[in-house]
Amino acid sequence: MYYDCEYRVSYGDTDQMGVVYYANYLELFERGRTEMLRSVGLTYRELEEMGILLPVTEAFCKYRMPACYDDLLTIRSSVGEIGRVRLKIVTEIYRDGELLVSGHVMLGCVNREHRPVRMPEALADRCRRLLTPDPAKKA
Repeated sequence: MYYDCEYRVSYGDTDQMGVVYYANYLELFERGRTEMLRSVGLTYRELEEMGILLPVTEAFCKYRMPACYDDLLTIRSSVGEIGRVRLKIVTEIYRDGELLVSGHVMLGCVNREHRPVRMPEALADRCRRLLTPDPAKKA
């Protein structure tokens, strides 16, 4: 299952060429995963109150087409993998149904001392609802 949210590109998101600056796509990935978790009843604030932090340990983007100022984008997020301490969030960004950017981030579960900890069941359970099997992996 996946979660879609929309975002309109602001002027500040663009570079001198008038396209979304490449690093800003990672911010859109974050916006998508934040809203995806909220859609299943869990916020980053609640995780932090439980003493859980989710730092990015890996990020990957594949750029296909640029987005420009005032484009209305659809950010599609899903869970690709759930491990004991890691979580893979897959994101695709579309404009009018055309795929512009795809990628993923790996998040690690750590405590306030930045030590790896087992993923809380509250997070794992909600992420299972959003799990989309990776077609590249053979069963």
